[in-house]
Amino acid sequence: MSESGTSKTLSHGLQVLELLVEHPQGLTMTEIADGIGVHRTVAHRLVRTLEAHHLCRRDRFKRISLGTGLVRLAEPVEQDLRTLARPLLEELSDAGRASAHLVVRENAEQVRMLMIVEPRQARMHVSFRSGQLDPIGRGSAGLALLSAEPPVDGEREEITRARTRGYAVSVGEIAPGITGISAVVPTGRDAPGTSIGLSLFEAPDPDELGRLVVASAQRLGSLLK
Repeated sequence: MSESGTSKTLSHGLQVLELLVEHPQGLTMTEIADGIGVHRTVAHRLVRTLEAHHLCRRDRFKRISLGTGLVRLAEPVEQDLRTLARPLLEELSDAGRASAHLVVRENAEQVRMLMIVEPRQARMHVSFRSGQLDPIGRGSAGLALLSAEPPVDGEREEITRARTRGYAVSVGEIAPGITGISAVVPTGRDAPGTSIGLSLFEAPDPDELGRLVVASAQRLGSLLK
């Protein structure tokens, strides 16, 4: 145990998994060791342990990638929320001809992409990695969640504006050239803050898209209450 009361070995194991998330094509043992800052023998023990629990696997070229055991672990996470949100996200994505996303507040500083649904008809669309973390103060999802809180001195103008019109808009804050439009889901329960939104390359009428997003957020909120 470290001085902070946390397990160093467990922390290193989780760092391996986080590193593999960033490299879906797989990594060598040396790359893993270098990536988390440990000796190769330590990395070998960590990977062997994760393999034993099916959380990572080795291919015939001895590259390590995430294992199928993670699917079983991830399935129960916010299952009810994801189940209820999916059809609404599909409708929103098709109506806005853009990628629709469900984002939850991870902590005071970050939000997590819980689900993303890509449009079925658009020729081009924005693609994000489900599970990715972003700063809460950047991007429409985080700004929308902050707008649900009381005003604070020095807050961004975009947060104040989102509080007034019911949805947040950001341009190029999570990815260059990408517009995000998000609204808070009014859950009315003791749960992590949640937002629904759209991400697209161009938004010729953000007000119209904003109304679509708000309507979807309210529908999901009514299902969750």
